[in-house]
Amino acid sequence: MSTPISFEFFPPRDDDARSRLIANVASKLGSLEPEYFSVTYGAGGSTRDGTRQTVCDLLDAGHNAAPHLSMGADDTADIIAQLEDYANHGVKKIVALRGDQPSGYGATRFTHNAENLVALIRRYTDHQFHLVVAAYPETHPDATSAAADLEFFKRKVDAGADSAITQYFYNPDAYESFLERTARLGIDIPIVPGIMPITNLDNLVRFSDKSGAEIPRWLRHVLADLKDDEDALIDFGVEVVSRLCERLIALGAPGLHFYTMNRWGATTRICRNLAA
Repeated sequence: MSTPISFEFFPPRDDDARSRLIANVASKLGSLEPEYFSVTYGAGGSTRDGTRQTVCDLLDAGHNAAPHLSMGADDTADIIAQLEDYANHGVKKIVALRGDQPSGYGATRFTHNAENLVALIRRYTDHQFHLVVAAYPETHPDATSAAADLEFFKRKVDAGADSAITQYFYNPDAYESFLERTARLGIDIPIVPGIMPITNLDNLVRFSDKSGAEIPRWLRHVLADLKDDEDALIDFGVEVVSRLCERLIALGAPGLHFYTMNRWGATTRICRNLAA
């Protein structure tokens, strides 16, 4: 397909699971020729070693890989050491995030944010890395307003972000409106929509409640009707998300970033639909 694609993994819990991810899931998704795989970073750096090892294994297997990185409870020296390590392993792209708040940290102790991290990376590595930040077409759940959220996004861009990936959504109008609002602020970096395949209603509801992503009422009801028929639910989800992606491409999306949940089936079917 002509539209660039990329895929997100979370770091597996052990060596065997990581080997299976690389040999099976990454291999199958790699046949779709993604630009890169990204690997998430747990709250407060809780998966630091797993993230690093998964990125390195992907690189060793011949894939482009981009680690997620957040400041969390890390100090500047820790961050710089990680950046140097990734540079030595050939990493060219980093997804720079605020990250989830570590358990037990009050708001006054968790003062780092993505703007600070982007500025730090630029200060110590200049433009050695392509920096990706997060964007929220439906507004970040912690934001006091849509305008405040958009202003914070602009600060991340002004600090040196090269591109952005959005939180997933199922309403393409939210993405179109976000592009219009960012353009009015003079933001011109590529904003890639994040895509969440639908394979399980309970999981989708849980993720969406946590992230603030909206499941349209009609979609939630149809998925509920299909909840006890896994194959039918997945078939329907593939069709819905394929149509969403087609609309986003028509709106000029510079790429599509799939939240795979370390699975390959539904994502592969969607990408093949788009290539047909």
